[in-house]
Amino acid sequence: MLTYIRRRLDEHSELVNKVLENIKKNQSEVKNTIREMRNSLEGLNSRVEDTEEHISALDERLEEITQAEQKKEKRIRYNENSLKELWDNITHANICIIGVSEGEERDKGAENLFEEIIYENFPNLRKEIDIQVQEAQRAPNKINPKRPTPRHIIIKLSKIKDKERILKAARERPQVTYKGKPIRLSADFSAKTVQARREWHDIFKVLKGKNLQPRICYPSRLSFRMEGEIKSFSDKQKLKEFITKKPVL
Repeated sequence: MLTYIRRRLDEHSELVNKVLENIKKNQSEVKNTIREMRNSLEGLNSRVEDTEEHISALDERLEEITQAEQKKEKRIRYNENSLKELWDNITHANICIIGVSEGEERDKGAENLFEEIIYENFPNLRKEIDIQVQEAQRAPNKINPKRPTPRHIIIKLSKIKDKERILKAARERPQVTYKGKPIRLSADFSAKTVQARREWHDIFKVLKGKNLQPRICYPSRLSFRMEGEIKSFSDKQKLKEFITKKPVL
């Protein structure tokens, strides 16, 4: 009986030892697996950090490029505005005659043609002021065969106030003519200034409807009278900022 019990104990002891060995072996494998997973995770973290640094560097470079482009656009706008202002200052005393057929000035000259227009439309004004013409010629741009409108005639006067009086008189007439045919007299603005003046058109009509006496001042400022004061704006953004404070508009 004792022999049997010893034998059974030995068998159980051997089985337990095998189980313990298997457990130790499995623990070792699990540790190795965990170590491998940790190494892989560290590698992934390292690559993520490298990627984040690369993205950060790209973001910084993009910001530099964006700022450079903004500065470039700002310089371009500044140069365009400077050129527009220079042109408008040079042509401040100019009158532009629109609608006179090509060749009309060939025999008599553009200056004499301008004098005929003044006599025909503003005879009293001609007696009141001594209009002095410095230069008179057709605009140098070529005739477009697809749009056969005559080139403008540019009259450069000696005095700005003479130009303003003539244009004021032209606005007060129902029609300005040359040899009975309708023409137009206007200031000689740059293309950008002409566009800037046109952009005030709808706002001008609204202000006029409210009896605020709007005017488009030289070269492209909008002014109107409100509460006894004259308000003047160079662009729509400044007008918008003013309107937010004066919702009555």
